[in-house]
Amino acid sequence: MIQSVSFEKTTFNELPFKFEAGTPDYIGTTGLAKALDYVSAIGLEQIAAHEHELTIYAMQRLGEIEGMRFLGEAAHKSSVISFLVGNIHPFDMGTLLDRLGIAVRTGHHCAEPLMRRLGIEGTVRASFAMYNTKEEIDALVAGVDRVRKMF
Repeated sequence: MIQSVSFEKTTFNELPFKFEAGTPDYIGTTGLAKALDYVSAIGLEQIAAHEHELTIYAMQRLGEIEGMRFLGEAAHKSSVISFLVGNIHPFDMGTLLDRLGIAVRTGHHCAEPLMRRLGIEGTVRASFAMYNTKEEIDALVAGVDRVRKMF
């Protein structure tokens, strides 16, 4: 931020450096570099294929649950599934899944105008990544079905 400091005068550095306070995040950039190495070693195509396979599997398995309603079923969707089950409020579903040790997101997901247009208060959202397994999806399905039976 500072080019020089004395008791008489402070001279700020030139742009953009004068807006960069403190020490650069060298720990964060080193971590990012290692993460990129890890992803590169696996391969983006393999990661995408795994996530796609998990998404297809999850859509099939979740689709077996009575009252399941998916919001977004594009053929080439990303590994995110938004859903509702019957008349269960998404917050109730998310809270009870959390108590079962299953992590999902609930709410508007930064799309409140869309939720209003659809006439819903929000959705439950499950997402999958390269580190997820089919066994974890099975646990999600079992948890959602268990919550459904509570209502």
